[in-house]
Amino acid sequence: MAEPTPRRNEPRLRPAPLLFEPTEAAGDPEHFFDLESIDDPRALLARATELTHAFRAAADRAVEFQAVAAAQLADPRRFDRLTPADIAERAEWTEDYAKKMVEFGRDLLRGREGNGPADML
Repeated sequence: MAEPTPRRNEPRLRPAPLLFEPTEAAGDPEHFFDLESIDDPRALLARATELTHAFRAAADRAVEFQAVAAAQLADPRRFDRLTPADIAERAEWTEDYAKKMVEFGRDLLRGREGNGPADML
């Protein structure tokens, strides 16, 4: 997994919304967000590109939430705090990566002091 990088000064992208697929479509390995039904290659490229940007933005955002959660779980003020090894086990990371994520999360939290967790990201 790549190391997290702070993105506090970059503007947030507003990607195309990801629509959940119906259960019957999700079971079809050929079906992917209805892309297979687009015949026009220009339209296919445009929609596939929108989805690519949306998935990348969603992944970046999820990593930030992971980092904040890791920092909160490792907070020494918590009576039930977890060690980096415990966090790594829960998130299926290496311990070194968990330490980096805790630090990244602390940086995110420090940059947004005074806000609650829901307001941070």
